[in-house]
Amino acid sequence: MSERVQGQFFSSRWGLMLAMLGMAVGTGNIWRFPRIAASNGGGSFLIAWVVFLFLWSIPLILLEFSMGKGLRKGPVGAMAHFLGDKLAWMGVWIGWTAAAIGFYYAVVMGWTIRYFGAAITGSLGAGESQQLWDSFSFTPAALIFHALAVIMAMSVVAGGVKGIERVARVLMPMLVVLVVILAARAVTLPGATAGLSFLFTPDFAVLGNYRVWLEALTQNAWDTGAGWGLVICYAVYSRRNEDTNLNGVLLAFGNNSISLMSGILVMCTIFSVVPAAQAAAELQGATNEGLTFVWIPELFNSIPGGSFFMVLFFMALVVAAWTSLVSLFELIARVTSELGFERKKVMPVVGVAVWLLGIPSALSQKIFSNQDFVWSVSLMLSGLFFAGAVLKYGVTRYRNEFINTEHQDLRIGAWWDWAIRLVAVQAVILIGWWFWQIRSTDPFAPDGLATMLIEWGIVLAVLLAFNRWIASRAKAARTAEVDS
Repeated sequence: MSERVQGQFFSSRWGLMLAMLGMAVGTGNIWRFPRIAASNGGGSFLIAWVVFLFLWSIPLILLEFSMGKGLRKGPVGAMAHFLGDKLAWMGVWIGWTAAAIGFYYAVVMGWTIRYFGAAITGSLGAGESQQLWDSFSFTPAALIFHALAVIMAMSVVAGGVKGIERVARVLMPMLVVLVVILAARAVTLPGATAGLSFLFTPDFAVLGNYRVWLEALTQNAWDTGAGWGLVICYAVYSRRNEDTNLNGVLLAFGNNSISLMSGILVMCTIFSVVPAAQAAAELQGATNEGLTFVWIPELFNSIPGGSFFMVLFFMALVVAAWTSLVSLFELIARVTSELGFERKKVMPVVGVAVWLLGIPSALSQKIFSNQDFVWSVSLMLSGLFFAGAVLKYGVTRYRNEFINTEHQDLRIGAWWDWAIRLVAVQAVILIGWWFWQIRSTDPFAPDGLATMLIEWGIVLAVLLAFNRWIASRAKAARTAEVDS
């Protein structure tokens, strides 16, 4: 008997929204957003970022929310329903892409756990963050924390939607409070106004640079979870009278609010310690890992009470990584259940597989970078598949039948029809842009075009070869669900 038939639903809007926010908010909000904003003009970037909140994130979140609630199916069932059994493999592609991200994201969560422990014990004094990074990252010692991350996430997913809701009710308010406290402390630092000015003062001339717009679109695609297949999996458990339209909009704004507060936290702290002329340049030159695990601890060491706020910072990172990893595992659970595998029996196997498949990324920086690049870019294909499913069905018909249903206080207008068409265009443009970005790189480098296409090609070949099996298993699982 399926989870849905057994009555597994989120108990309230509050529980659903906290779980959804936990899905959307991850380390990318805290470490990637400030760096990308600084690299693309600060306030100018914010304008483009907000534009694509409405042109990418909100339209796709509304799509997934309504699809999950309307069909009570995950990505495999949804693709088969709208595109036919011959394209059921697209649903598995969506699930695989999120799972592949989960393999190395568990490594990232392991890093946050290690640094949280180091912050508590006072082992991140001046100059020590670099030493810890060099001695710990991509070494066998990282495998222990990688395993701990997998166990923590699996323990939540094993409890089903009730377990996810219970944990989200504790962790998400904690994360919001931590980020607010850190941001509030940052704005009170001497020189913080320079960071605020940089982040919120636009230079409209910069908006003429197409890269700013493409980076803003990419950031929206990566940090909201829109088009990943995560929202649809949680929406399956939404109550029958849930106002999914209002929830979807609130989710998008809630996620981006955390990003904005993280930007305030990082910008104000940096500009209070580093001369303004150097701060933006140093941020632009930092990698995500270097910014978070090497540079940020040094900044905290330079401010009054920094060791205490460093503990809060890494606690926030652990919470953000944990809730996001839970959602990735839940997507894996949903896809496997759609293929007829019993959740309780398959999840231990999934946990071991995630840990094993994450080992290469835990031990090799090249492999980590390769996996991060290859499967992050493939998320654009996932978004394209969702948009394509609705385009085939008819965007206006879909909006009338799935989005503007009863119990919706917020009615969605015809702008959404055009936004979904634009999402498909944006996905193609983003994929093309990333191909163009790596045109001069060694094709067989970890972030090379040939490497990416080979990895995509292998997965695609396997999915196409097994598509008949995928479709038949999914159909049998749906039949068994109806019969039960």
